[in-house]
Amino acid sequence: MSEKTKIEEISYQLNERIITGLACGNRAGKPILCLHGWLDNAASFIPLMSALPSELLMNNQFIAIDWPGHGKSSHRSRDAHYHFFDYVYDLLELFEINAWQSSGSELESSVESKTEQGIDIIAHSMGAMVASAFAAAFPEKVKSLTLIDSLGFICSDAEESTSQLCKGMLSRLKTAQVMARNTPRYFNEDTAVKARLAVSDLTDENATLLVARSLIEVEQGYCWRSDPRLRTISPYRITKAQAKQFITDIHCPVLLIYGDKGMAMVQQGIDNFAHLLKDLSMTKINGGHHVHMEQVNTLIKSLANFWLTNKN
Repeated sequence: MSEKTKIEEISYQLNERIITGLACGNRAGKPILCLHGWLDNAASFIPLMSALPSELLMNNQFIAIDWPGHGKSSHRSRDAHYHFFDYVYDLLELFEINAWQSSGSELESSVESKTEQGIDIIAHSMGAMVASAFAAAFPEKVKSLTLIDSLGFICSDAEESTSQLCKGMLSRLKTAQVMARNTPRYFNEDTAVKARLAVSDLTDENATLLVARSLIEVEQGYCWRSDPRLRTISPYRITKAQAKQFITDIHCPVLLIYGDKGMAMVQQGIDNFAHLLKDLSMTKINGGHHVHMEQVNTLIKSLANFWLTNKN
């Protein structure tokens, strides 16, 4: 990797919490925000950052954050949890402290002019769902969305609300009891990589990248940095009607890049939501759920074409 494409550690202070991440490119350039998926971290975008051509690095800064509770970012406070919409607020705070989009005359602006002021977002899996909700709620802040192996949201029928609440509360209680016992498990890095490989379609190389940022070294070996509360069952799901409303309110151009061996729910998302997007392009490429780590050159070519098409 050349000095020009050096990947650096970054951090942002959000009240009492710190959001960490990785960045490359022109620090004074236009930010392009990269958002990882559930239980991943900013290292999900290291293969992309490492392969970016000089023409994309010259005027842009690529920023991949660690969501709260992931990677090196702070965990939420002990009295908080990891509700889906809290991640949307994390993004809002991040935009505010960085002044990524001025709020001067937003209310008087049309949707078309608003989207021209925003920034480009590349988002994978859970990050894509958060970015979609954010783009719907704050269209002035998002110029374009590139969604990686994800379209739409995880939904359930309204009739399942009570059972979902029950499962979520019991899951939260169980996790709290485990955390109260404060008995961490220690292991070596190879064991952690094998554990990640067992529950994903990652290659050894990509699993090692993600795991390295998810571990903390202690005297007894290694343990996970990630917050155990990330694994609790959500006490609520939005309904399909709510999801359709969010998707309908996305006004910026959207590029969906998905793997032919990716998540089955992507095709469900295409069937349920694709027709609601005003400007959608779709590219299916060879790969699994982490296709953005596997097919970097194809991803870069698709991104360059997409941004060129929607330059103005």
